[in-house]
Amino acid sequence: NQVRIYGRRVGIVEKLEPHENPATGKLTAIVYLKLEKHAGPLPANTTMEVESVSTIGLKYLELKRGHARRTIPTGGTLPVSQAREPVVIQDFFNMFNKQTRIAIQQNTNTFGDGLAGRGLGLNNTIHELRPLVNGAVPVLHNLAAPQTGWGQLWRALDKAAIQVAPVAETQATLFRELATFFRTWAGAAPSLERTIAGGPVALRQAIHSLPFEEPVIAQTTEFFRLLRPSAALLKTVAGPLGHALAVGAVNLRAGAALNAQLASALQALELFSTNPVVLLGLEEFTRTAQLGTPLLEGIAPAQTNCNYITTTFRNLANLLAESVGNGTVTRVTPILSPTGPNNEGLPASVPANGGSEDVNANTHQVIPDNYLHYNPYPYVGGPGQPKECEAGNMQYAAGRSVIGHTTTLGSEYEKTKRSENLFGETYPASQLKEFPKEATSKGGKQ
Repeated sequence: NQVRIYGRRVGIVEKLEPHENPATGKLTAIVYLKLEKHAGPLPANTTMEVESVSTIGLKYLELKRGHARRTIPTGGTLPVSQAREPVVIQDFFNMFNKQTRIAIQQNTNTFGDGLAGRGLGLNNTIHELRPLVNGAVPVLHNLAAPQTGWGQLWRALDKAAIQVAPVAETQATLFRELATFFRTWAGAAPSLERTIAGGPVALRQAIHSLPFEEPVIAQTTEFFRLLRPSAALLKTVAGPLGHALAVGAVNLRAGAALNAQLASALQALELFSTNPVVLLGLEEFTRTAQLGTPLLEGIAPAQTNCNYITTTFRNLANLLAESVGNGTVTRVTPILSPTGPNNEGLPASVPANGGSEDVNANTHQVIPDNYLHYNPYPYVGGPGQPKECEAGNMQYAAGRSVIGHTTTLGSEYEKTKRSENLFGETYPASQLKEFPKEATSKGGKQ
């Protein structure tokens, strides 16, 4: 029950308590020590080891000071990880159990049989080993030197064996599986040899080909990403698609005859395309398109944005077709321009901007109708213009002349589609269901 440091008694073991780790179930002993004052303080990395006094089993606790600056306070605790478990004489003799003794007997007999009749060979071997032994002396001196750490090697091996022991069965299974793997690998050796022999050529070809394949792989990836929504619809269109392929096979057979005729047509097209007159015509057509592009850019919005061109032709057709008694709408009485200075009916020096000389018969006031309102180029949403239809949306400004664009703008225009131009006409109630819903609601008319 003594506690020693480097063989010198420094205290006693006061008591022992068993302790079971609830997580692992491992049993350890909690040792309570009483140390003399001159033994402390002990560094925090001090280790413990149970040593034997004699072969009869008497033991003591050996403390080995560490080198840490931090020390263990009074009442402190050393963890079990700093306690070492030495090999005692009982453990040594326990090695020689019945199975081990039988194995030693068998080994002794086998070694004896192996050495029988080999005396001369053993003598020659011993003679040859003498230079080795002489050369091993300095090697052994180096191993025994403290700087070599030969003792630390065995302690490290002991720690490694302790760590490996719980997974010994797993390691044995690993080696069995490795044996199976390498046995199979050995059977595939000829194929591996042929693969390795062709590897350099394949790698050189891959170095050359892979840069060209990279764009294809990237485009294929993007293609399948875009194809994913369509592929989800295949389960509903697979039937019609199969029918289309079956019918398409018939058309493809007919297309073979068309291809034969297409060759002669392409030859004729080639002759046509190389004709100098055709090339000259294409050049002139290109110039015409270049010159006409600005004109079309200005005219196109008048129709696409404001429907002006279609409305003009519709109104012209109405003028020439609708009857008002004796003739069409075009036979109307002209309205004379208002009187006054610079009016529209006579030559003028400035735009009309004054009252009329006509006097209201009831109030005897000058009628304010001699003012010019003119917009030569209304907005239609063309290049550089606001998105609006100015013609037809300009409000009359009474009492002043307006030339050019107005401040009151709009984007409304008259629609000429049949489905949107049913106002002012009467239809039987039985036919209302055939027309769009808005045809019976706009303007409150049916």
